[in-house]
Amino acid sequence: MSTPRNTQDMDVVSPVLLHPEQAAQAQAIGRTAVYTLIRSGQLRSVKVGGLRRIPASALADFVKHLEEEQAA
Repeated sequence: MSTPRNTQDMDVVSPVLLHPEQAAQAQAIGRTAVYTLIRSGQLRSVKVGGLRRIPASALADFVKHLEEEQAA
């Protein structure tokens, strides 16, 4: 018989979709900069209902693109 898991045993789950504020904090930039990047098409985002969210993969892609630009 397995023992029930409590909150201390639960794995930490990284969010797949981030609020713009969370994306800003993760990139060490301002919230306004995140919205500017979204509007310019440099940072992908999705709408969930009326809410704007940034996929975690979009942040990784954005950083990769910056690194590639710097290397060129």
